[in-house]
Amino acid sequence: MERPAAPAAPHQAAEIRLTITSPEQMRELGRRLAALLRAGDLVMLSGELGAGKTTLTRGLGEGLGVRGAVTSPTFVIARVHPSLGGGPPLVHVDAYRLAGGLDEMEDLDLDVSLPESVIVVEWGEGKVEELTDDRLQVVIHRAVGDTTDEVRHVTLAGLGQRWAGARLEALSG
Repeated sequence: MERPAAPAAPHQAAEIRLTITSPEQMRELGRRLAALLRAGDLVMLSGELGAGKTTLTRGLGEGLGVRGAVTSPTFVIARVHPSLGGGPPLVHVDAYRLAGGLDEMEDLDLDVSLPESVIVVEWGEGKVEELTDDRLQVVIHRAVGDTTDEVRHVTLAGLGQRWAGARLEALSG
């Protein structure tokens, strides 16, 4: 019996690495990134607790011009922030407490929201990749342990056709 071929992994179209030295710089990165985003985009954020995922998302919300304060949706799992200016709404998901994959997240209807929204998922690895082959993966590294170091190393990697022509290098300035 022949085994079906595994689906091809989406190709990496673009990548950039940045060093961020303050929470304000992280918010500014979010504001600049918002200019590259459009309805249908999935952004996956990963990094240690306190790395700056929600701070980056706060900047995205400011850049997208959405309603409501962007705060961590840890206990509500997801928040929808409608646009104040006709742009796409921001759907902010915190999948930290969700153990399962996309099946457990089906109640959130992310697949229904994706075409008209920008969806940002914190802690989404292994849980939302099935939504689309086109996504932006943002990994934030920070020093761990007893430190007050504000330095973060951020890697943004665009996967799939959507990001093939993206100008992620514009985020560095």
